[in-house]
Amino acid sequence: MITLQLYAADGSSHLELEYADSGIRAGFPSPAQDYISESIDLNRTLIRHPASTFYAKVAGDSMSGEGIEEGDLLIIDRSIEPEHGDLAVCCLDGEFTLKRICFTSRDRIILMPSNRRYRPIEVTPDNDFIVWGVVTYTIKANRRRPGHRNQPW
Repeated sequence: MITLQLYAADGSSHLELEYADSGIRAGFPSPAQDYISESIDLNRTLIRHPASTFYAKVAGDSMSGEGIEEGDLLIIDRSIEPEHGDLAVCCLDGEFTLKRICFTSRDRIILMPSNRRYRPIEVTPDNDFIVWGVVTYTIKANRRRPGHRNQPW
């Protein structure tokens, strides 16, 4: 189960941060970049429709198979028409849920979790259902918490 706290996006602020425009290699190391020539404003980069964009903090583990974990931040755009396979915030019978939305060939909608402990949810005509918004980005903390025991080294 996932619960969400929603926050409106404020696209009026600008914060230009230095940006390594040639990329950071995740394979073999490369010589260090001598300088950073670009800057990036995350509001302009991550938010295309400020009036219809919201943030939410994830609580729950039904999407953990995709690396979406408790405490991650979602950027949700309500102006995007959902497509098959989108990660979507849905309102099902008055409760928010975060799932991959699947439109089947028989006009059925299936909400797919990525954690095997949870079953897919078939939306029926008896359900009160809307796709509240499409998740465009997930922001996660990568720093390990102090005392974290599951360290790979």
